[in-house]
Amino acid sequence: MAHAVVHFEIGGPDEVQLAEFYGGLFGWSMRPVPAIDYTLVDTCGGQGINGGVRINADGMPSITFYIEADELQALLDKINLLGGKTVTPITDLPGMVTYARFEDLDGLVVGLVLGQDDPGAAGQSGMPGPSAGAGAPVDWFEVLGSDTERSQRFYAELFGWQASAAGPGYRMIDTGTARGIRGGIGGGQQGIWATVYARVPDVEALLAKAEALGGIRELGPVVVDDHMQTGALRDPAGNVFGVYSHHH
Repeated sequence: MAHAVVHFEIGGPDEVQLAEFYGGLFGWSMRPVPAIDYTLVDTCGGQGINGGVRINADGMPSITFYIEADELQALLDKINLLGGKTVTPITDLPGMVTYARFEDLDGLVVGLVLGQDDPGAAGQSGMPGPSAGAGAPVDWFEVLGSDTERSQRFYAELFGWQASAAGPGYRMIDTGTARGIRGGIGGGQQGIWATVYARVPDVEALLAKAEALGGIRELGPVVVDDHMQTGALRDPAGNVFGVYSHHH
């Protein structure tokens, strides 16, 4: 199967604080699931992917995007052979989802989620898409490693992703499927991270709002061309989350 990026997850020591921060910042709808200390996120952006907010028992920040696969153990075995590392072994939440997490060659944590031909099957990654609304859609993922070419080869070997050049040290990634979202792999001039991006009307206004809500401006606005600006923020837990605007 094609390996689509289908879900994102934000973690930290205080699930409620993070849910309030992102809900206020991006206009997302939050639905707590108390039984598993998890909050489901509907971005209400009409496109892109939905996500979740979780409590991390170690109190550390984390943003993880999840890649769909039809056989998790074979991928984890291949990841370990290529120099990566299993972080969370295959875990089944009955009636909800089956997932695992791994570290890539830079120690960046990325998730795997079990998918099937029947996306509505219980325990699979047939999560509902974002509702229509005025929320900021999450429609881009990004891996910034220490070596662009090495990272590209690692993810291509695992998932068959195709890359095309997009400026020095950056590659646009096509996952080979209309499901999920597209993304980019680059070198970490600003830092090393694996995260996702929300599309917003105005990067400067969004970063200023993030600061007012208790976040920190990590970088930006950065002018990419006449049509695009990017930026990044740190949320109250310390996670780096990307934002961008694109105007025709």
